[in-house]
Amino acid sequence: MDELDGKLVQALRRDGRASVSELAADLGVTRATVKARMDRLRASGEIAGFTVLTRSDVADHAVRGLMMLGIEGRGTERVMRALAGMMDVQAVHSTNGTWDLIVELGTGTLDALDECLFRIRRLDGVTRSETSLLLSTRRAGR
Repeated sequence: MDELDGKLVQALRRDGRASVSELAADLGVTRATVKARMDRLRASGEIAGFTVLTRSDVADHAVRGLMMLGIEGRGTERVMRALAGMMDVQAVHSTNGTWDLIVELGTGTLDALDECLFRIRRLDGVTRSETSLLLSTRRAGR
């Protein structure tokens, strides 16, 4: 997946019902480009399918974690773009202090989380990382 594929996947995550014309306008490319990319992503298995989620269907991922990343030099933007295209990445936060980025991850299994961590650690510019599993969540006001 390249940068445009990542942006396309992100757009589909925001609105899986968006038309090819809407996606093309949002991404600044032609309808033919969007259609070809979607066909290729489906054929390769990167996009496994489309579905409808109801309010009762939405649940937290079975395995969740926070991954803190140290980035070499000025590579933060490049790493953030690469992370944006990864299916298991829920959010990316820039921060100050010891770590350059904090990545929220969500997967269905520990094996899938392990694979995701491996992919992120291999990104050009990532120099070090630390990961914490989220065991439970208590939201304010509940």
